Amino acid sequence: MVFSELQQKVVLIIGGAQGIGAAVRQTFLSEGARIVDADIQYGNDWDQAEDGAYQIHVDISQEASIDHLVDTLKRHQLVPDVLVHVAGLSIMDAFLTSRTEDFDYVFAINTRGAYLVLRKIVSAMKQEQTLGRVIVIASQAGKNPYRGMSAYVASKHAVIGLTKNLALEVASDGILVNAVCPGIIETTMKQRERVDGARLRGLSVTDIEAEDASQVPLGRTGTPQDVANVVLFLASSLAAYLTGQAINVTGGMTMH
Repeated sequence: MVFSELQQKVVLIIGGAQGIGAAVRQTFLSEGARIVDADIQYGNDWDQAEDGAYQIHVDISQEASIDHLVDTLKRHQLVPDVLVHVAGLSIMDAFLTSRTEDFDYVFAINTRGAYLVLRKIVSAMKQEQTLGRVIVIASQAGKNPYRGMSAYVASKHAVIGLTKNLALEVASDGILVNAVCPGIIETTMKQRERVDGARLRGLSVTDIEAEDASQVPLGRTGTPQDVANVVLFLASSLAAYLTGQAINVTGGMTMH
């Protein structure tokens, strides 16, 4: 345990079933926090997992699903002290041959979904007069362009914009809002992106892996735990004077 002030705090993770979200879940559990993990992979019933975390289904593309989540949190008196929004997806395609329906789908999840989650959950936090923390997992793609990822890049730029605007509007309520911008993190989504990217560019997956590592000044790609560590810091008392920031966790690949 590093931050004793997080003991018994309620941490809501949107998208904690795998990857970065799963690392965030385990990190906060180790701090003694009470975890609510909402993910599209879970069943509809409110359930408590073996590790003690509560689990509930949510589809962030559906406003009614988020409303149900908020109602459930209130009913169980688990409106969060800390919200960590992780859920998102990517589609690899070339800009000029991309499909409008794919662009709309990426925005429905990454941007509109984040907007709905932030608006509804933070409203509940404000009603409870929670002096809370909100951490949004954005991406270095919210700061840079990347070949074959136009919809994802645009959606994550928008997510950073939402984060900053929310931070400005709820600062006087004592709610701090920041984004974390991961770089190349070894998740199943990244593995799938390498396969799709190799196909688009006429390269092998091995070529893409080598290219990834060569772009990182620290000489390695990241792990979900690298990101979870920064999320933990932002939820702690050490980050009491930070809001509206988009913090890179990229091994130096992005420095602005």
